[in-house]
Amino acid sequence: MRISAIIVTLNEEAHLPRLLADLAAFKRAGHEIVVVDGGSVDATRRIARDGAHRVLRGEPGRASQMNAGAGVATGDVFWFLHADSRLDGDLFGCLASLSSPVWGRFDVRITHDAGRFHGFGLWLVAAMMNRRSCLSGIATGDQGIFVSRDLFRHVGGFPRQALMEDIELSRRLKMAARPLCLHRCITTSGRRWCRRGLTRTVILMWWLRLAYWLGVSPTRLAAWYR
Repeated sequence: MRISAIIVTLNEEAHLPRLLADLAAFKRAGHEIVVVDGGSVDATRRIARDGAHRVLRGEPGRASQMNAGAGVATGDVFWFLHADSRLDGDLFGCLASLSSPVWGRFDVRITHDAGRFHGFGLWLVAAMMNRRSCLSGIATGDQGIFVSRDLFRHVGGFPRQALMEDIELSRRLKMAARPLCLHRCITTSGRRWCRRGLTRTVILMWWLRLAYWLGVSPTRLAAWYR
């Protein structure tokens, strides 16, 4: 089974080299790395060309970039990764060993940037995210969603919306099968929580999710998020 790692970027020169280094053994094992850039003005595309098989320039927006990457990827399974993720251990080996990975996600661990608040708070946020995901069958992009090529195409890929594209994709995939919840961890940067503050960010994200379930448009949610 061949896996295509699809990474979306926008000015990620500080984080992308570390993820590509984590994927070096993945690449040597014959799997594929596709980077879709949304218009970076830093060295992101040059860095991507050094470590990926294919580098695309895509329309800005996470959903459209991930769909563009899936459109050229050749693997049997698509694995969507954030540029600021770190892969602990042989996660791709764990994924490749699955007999029939229809779709699923990994657990997430959040690291704190510059030590601006205690690590316990981020540990608690990650633990709640992982638990909620297992109970609800809804995955987030930070958790490294993976899905078979056939199922991804069957559900039409990521919806072209400004926010909550991972939530909507999970809802569509869940109609076909419950996700595999793999309890190996992907580590993601806590920069979003550092920038806004832990409590404020948690409240904002819960509010956005509630508003989405109540039918508020993703375009309006994206404006609130910004």
